[in-house]
Amino acid sequence: MDFTTLIAFGGALFGGALAFNTAWNERRSVAHLSFVAGMAILAVESVFSGLSWEAASVKEVLIWQRWRLVGTALLPGLWLLFSLSYGRGNYREFLQRWRWLLLAAFSLPLVVGIYFHENLFAASSPAANGSLLLNLGLSGMVLTGLFLVSSVVVLMNLERTYRASVGTMRWRIKYMILGLGVMFAVRGYTSSQALLFHVLDPRLQIVDCGALLVGCALIFRSSFRARHFDLDIYPSHSVLQSSLTVMLAGIYLLIIGLFAKVVAFLGGDQAFALEAFVVLVALVVLTVLLLSERMRQRTSQFVSRHFQRPQYDYRTVWRRFTEATASCVRQPELCQATVKSVTDIFQALSVTLWLADERKEKLILGASTFLSPARAELLQPDKTAMAAALQALRERREPVDIDATNESWAVTLRHCHPDEFRQGGNRVGVPLIVGGEILGLMILGDRVGAKSYSWQDYDLLKCIGDQVAAGLLDIQLSQKILQAKELEAFQTMSAFFVHDLKNTANTLNLMLQNLPVHFDDPAFRADALRGVANTVAHINQLISRLGSIRHELQIKPVAADLNEVVTTALAGWEEVAGIQLIKNLSPLPRLWLDSEQMFKVVTNLVFNAREAVLPSGQVRIETSQQAGWAVLTVADTGCGMSPEFLRRSLFRPFQTTKKNGLGIGMFQSKMIVEAHQGRIEVESEAGKGAVFRVFLPLPPPKP
Repeated sequence: MDFTTLIAFGGALFGGALAFNTAWNERRSVAHLSFVAGMAILAVESVFSGLSWEAASVKEVLIWQRWRLVGTALLPGLWLLFSLSYGRGNYREFLQRWRWLLLAAFSLPLVVGIYFHENLFAASSPAANGSLLLNLGLSGMVLTGLFLVSSVVVLMNLERTYRASVGTMRWRIKYMILGLGVMFAVRGYTSSQALLFHVLDPRLQIVDCGALLVGCALIFRSSFRARHFDLDIYPSHSVLQSSLTVMLAGIYLLIIGLFAKVVAFLGGDQAFALEAFVVLVALVVLTVLLLSERMRQRTSQFVSRHFQRPQYDYRTVWRRFTEATASCVRQPELCQATVKSVTDIFQALSVTLWLADERKEKLILGASTFLSPARAELLQPDKTAMAAALQALRERREPVDIDATNESWAVTLRHCHPDEFRQGGNRVGVPLIVGGEILGLMILGDRVGAKSYSWQDYDLLKCIGDQVAAGLLDIQLSQKILQAKELEAFQTMSAFFVHDLKNTANTLNLMLQNLPVHFDDPAFRADALRGVANTVAHINQLISRLGSIRHELQIKPVAADLNEVVTTALAGWEEVAGIQLIKNLSPLPRLWLDSEQMFKVVTNLVFNAREAVLPSGQVRIETSQQAGWAVLTVADTGCGMSPEFLRRSLFRPFQTTKKNGLGIGMFQSKMIVEAHQGRIEVESEAGKGAVFRVFLPLPPPKP
């Protein structure tokens, strides 16, 4: 067994071990399964290459090489699926957009490789160095071309994921992206050579096997970094304007020329395999150094120390920061742009931007370089501790080292931002304050090299925090103006809508009167009458709901029993099929209510819960007292709502998850509850139901 065969079997061993290790240790997901399958196929393909080099006859070589190409047919679809799903929190959107290309990547190579396998090779001929060259047939050319195109697309998708990541997320996936980049970049090169000369050269397969060996080593390095499969990166759907993959394609011919010169200098054609492998390893080491955050920091320190350069070129830093954030018109966009810029400026791998809720009792994840929304929810402290921490930051107004004190507010903030590295330096909290009101905070940690923050860093952080706070306030005010315009448009539209619906209701009423005359079948007549009657009732209900919003909401509160309102609204629901209704109404004092308006709120909440549950679902209605509030709770075991919908759309008009809904029910309910000086709170997860709580103020106790 010679050196080239050792490379082939070594690559197969590493690839198989990596596939087994990933299958055993990582959680099941689309990216995980496609990676395991893709690495297993690459390992098998490398085995076939090694067996073909050890073959004793031309016929045996053709057999193993044919099997190798058939295995190659499985790779485009698997790796394209992986590149679209790895590390992406919105991977389902990408899979939906790319579904036809995915289908083609899975089906076309398999059809060519399996059904036309007889035409993979046309003939064979000896090379100058004694090796065997295999002339590609038509199906072999097509299959190689498909793999070349898929390699470029996979590289572009991996680059997109890497560019969208920042801080700790980029640190986790760097070696995974680099390892796969080596493998597919080299395979793109060898595939293009095969297409160019219509020949399958075993010497190029040695380069493929060497790339597999090096790529697996890099990916094994990535496996030591925790949760590198469990990420929520959200790349843009737009095509990259400055793609490194496209740039490398542009200088492709120059790389080939340099590579040929290096090989000739090291020994020429006879030592092609060894020299190619050595050059490949050197290029990988150079790339790792160029991507190293620590190397970038040391270079910056060297320039600053020996050329007396100030720590920051403030004009350049501020110009880049404002360019990155000026065009952001939504809070998520501004938060993402901020954490990415702060990570680049301060070389802090773990940066999180938290937004304070309206009551300043809870933090909402704006953006983070290392926290997923699910993990951020688990790190939430209780309301009292969070309110105290925000108050402490509001009083200080300056960036503060939260590791330098053991006060309760600092302990709370450290809990919200756990260390990713044992030696990542101190964490710094930056309050986002404008007009004396704190809108949130930003926490930086895990600085490259554990470098401490200087007074220049604190000054720059203060300026950035003030700028971000002003941007957040501008967005909030813009959203209020937008909502006011939406409401104005809604009021105008509802006037026409009510008019049309009234005409429709009159037409259906006339039909309802004439139906008994034309239908003699009692069963059919009953069904028809029931359907028309339900339609009329539904339309009239919509007319009532829309008509009430055309004018400013006015309530007429009187002393009333909330339990009586709930009981009236639930009348008849116990007999509804497919719903398990559970009531638990605790005694309450009489409240100042507009019973008619609160009846609409209860009806809407119960109706929404009923539509959300499965046929065997459960709806629970409770009333209770809590710290000066009367609380009405409506919970269901239905489909639930996504955090995105809860945060942005639930209480806005024309926003709904129902197929035939109008999106006005919760908007109207919120208006009614707030008119009673109350509030609505919602807890929900997709697939786990929803809990709505209506808080109404209790009357003050009698002296």
